[in-house]
Amino acid sequence: MQHTAFATTTRGLNRDLPPMRLYEKAKKLGIWNPSEIDFSQDKADWDSLAADEKDLMWRLLGLFVSGEEAVTLDLLPLIGVIAAEGRIEEEMYLTTFLFEEAKHTDFFRRFLDEVAGGRVDLETYHAENYRFLFYDALPAALLLLKDDASPAAQIRASVTYNMVVEGVLAETGYHAFFTALERNNLMPGLRRGISLLKQDESRHIAYGIYLLSRLVAEHPDLWDELQTQMNSLLPAAIGVIGDAFAAYETVPFGLVEEDFINYAMDQFSKRAERLEKARGASLDEINRVTKTIIESGDA
Repeated sequence: MQHTAFATTTRGLNRDLPPMRLYEKAKKLGIWNPSEIDFSQDKADWDSLAADEKDLMWRLLGLFVSGEEAVTLDLLPLIGVIAAEGRIEEEMYLTTFLFEEAKHTDFFRRFLDEVAGGRVDLETYHAENYRFLFYDALPAALLLLKDDASPAAQIRASVTYNMVVEGVLAETGYHAFFTALERNNLMPGLRRGISLLKQDESRHIAYGIYLLSRLVAEHPDLWDELQTQMNSLLPAAIGVIGDAFAAYETVPFGLVEEDFINYAMDQFSKRAERLEKARGASLDEINRVTKTIIESGDA
């Protein structure tokens, strides 16, 4: 399709929109290089781990590195849909998503290669629930946007990616890493990288909540679509956590399954409550609330 006009030479850029606020944050905070993180202490710490502790770390790393690769592979159709709608401010921010997800993939693979022995058989840690979400549901929801750019399809894609993959699984995984490593003062390089990843992902989730809130405000009849997608994927997300704990008779590092199930549900519930408030709200109100959250440092 040919261009007929450009926002930058007709209306300009709306720098007050939440995606532009997130873009400013990404330009400032998202420029970190996985290759510059020092893993020297991590190597020594890795060698000191017991066999079951290494296994749990490999499990977490195997879930994360594939998950980051999956979203890197599957994200482009969402960017294309937003671009086709002429939402240049949102598209500009979304360009940072792809860069950051690729950077996260780079980070975890570098740690595996340089610290954790370069293992490449980590798919053995991908149990049924994980495979359902990352091998099937995520690509199905995002790649469908190439053929179906409807608001309903956008809702299904964003719920899958932002609410479940990032908002439940990634955040619970970060919590597992920090709980295991900080209490034992282990692997400062891995902890540093994950803290930077978490900062990136908080912006992604903030955009996802904004996108879903905007879509619900513009299409209130699609609320049931949003709830159906959330409810259909949440059991598998919780199942991923259960699968990880079920692999150990005694869970390494003293991790307790209930703590992480509760953490995951809390993360999910607080985002669901924000989306509930978007029902019947105006776009101006959604923009105001989202900007407040971004400026408070929660994204």
